[in-house]
Parts: sequence; structure tokens; C-alpha cells
Amino acid sequence: MKQEVLVEEIIPDKSINIKGLVCPYTFVKAKLAIESMETGQILEILLDYEEAARSIPKSMEDHGQKILKVEKINDTDWILQIRKAKD
Repeated sequence: MKQEVLVEEIIPDKSINIKGLVCPYTFVKAKLAIESMETGQILEILLDYEEAARSIPKSMEDHGQKILKVEKINDTDWILQIRKAKD
């Protein structure tokens, strides 16, 4: 018997595109975006800077936020999804 797996799509409350930016501007933009949101809301970030795809999730976790997704979507771009866990 084949078992179906349901994958729940996460719908972000806010999305930002920071393609073309490099550190530290990538984190500054992400931090400002999440600070403007309510606890429990989800921020989605589109970026094309590999170092930021590693550093933003780490920095956000260090600030108490919850990383939901880090996904390389093509040769140059990543999608991050972060749930605001605290102010």
C-alpha cells in the first residue's frame, strides 16, 4: 500500500527580495523586516549571496527566531523562511 505524504506549504506573512545585496546589508534588511512583524508571523527572504544564506539563519537563531526553511532554488538563489519567535 502506497502511503501519501502531505507537505504543508508555508505561506509567508511578508516577503523581501535582497538579491544583489552583500553582508552586512543582507542581515540588516532581514532584521529590520522581522522587527516590523508580529510574533508568530513568517518572513520569507529571497537572496543570491551564498554567505548570507548561511549567516542570516545563524544570526536569526542567535536572536531567538525560528528557521523554517533554507533552500537553494537554483544555481544562484536561496529562499529562507523565518518565524518570528520573539521581539
